Amino acid sequence: MLAHRPFTIAIEEHYNDPELVAHFTGLDLLRPPEIERKLLDLGEVRLREMDEGAVDIQVLSHAGPTTQKLAPDVAVRMARLTNDRLAKSIFFMARDRFAGFAVLPTPAPEAAADELERCVTELGFKGAVVNGLTNGKFLDERQFWPIFARAEALDVPIYLHPALPSPDVEKIYYDGITDKFPEFRGPVWGFTAETATQAVRMVLSGALAEYPKLQLILGHLGEALPFMLWRIDDLLARPVSDGMTFSEIFRRNFHLTTSGNFSDTALACSIAEMGVDRILFSVDWPFASNKAGTDWVMRTSLSDADKARILGENARKLLKM
Repeated sequence: MLAHRPFTIAIEEHYNDPELVAHFTGLDLLRPPEIERKLLDLGEVRLREMDEGAVDIQVLSHAGPTTQKLAPDVAVRMARLTNDRLAKSIFFMARDRFAGFAVLPTPAPEAAADELERCVTELGFKGAVVNGLTNGKFLDERQFWPIFARAEALDVPIYLHPALPSPDVEKIYYDGITDKFPEFRGPVWGFTAETATQAVRMVLSGALAEYPKLQLILGHLGEALPFMLWRIDDLLARPVSDGMTFSEIFRRNFHLTTSGNFSDTALACSIAEMGVDRILFSVDWPFASNKAGTDWVMRTSLSDADKARILGENARKLLKM
């Protein structure tokens, strides 16, 4: 047994910037008061709970939907301001405990590519997070491909994170149930349905054939896709890109994190399909507990070496930390 916990990097850990949140509307504003308080904290509370859970570094990303639902000019302005404030907070609060993922103004794709480069080369960020659809459009549409080109050139990953579904989708899929079970539209199922769809589209659209070195990250142990890989391959029954099957492209271009899904069976499936080197630790703080996440990994039947890979070594390699 390990004498001590491995160095631990949690890579889907959220915060809120009040000036960006001021642009949110409707259900995107609804957070339990305790969660909202923690999202605004980049100091004492966050660091104390990191220590309690033996988390050495959090890679901070703004809670959704960030700029994905804003007008292009507003998105560009707010992304730059938000990223600058996060960089300053990391520098002055705990530069040895925090790293950052950029907010991207995806409503303006060329500007988003430029902002990604600025955040990586000037602010030291490790990549970017995109939260859900961009004003109703999936990210695989060609207008967004300049973002992929820049991420591939910079050799940094993009984290595909969920957001609440569009009103049309919500009406058809979730009306009549969310009155009693409001989380059905979100983390119970809506997040998984939309983000898994985005991941599948990234393969089928040809985006990953065009940018074969682009690395993408999915939370929640892959939004159920590891469980579906054999079936997707079987039903497509044809190569989808350059003679490769869907699953081969998925394994080449995607990494999975443990955010908010501390399940032994889901982890076993993910490792079996992806390999342990493609699994990274995250908590989904403050929506999940640091201690619950790290305790769970340490309790698994994985070897000490594999625990160390998942808890920190894989993130170090992918994010160049």
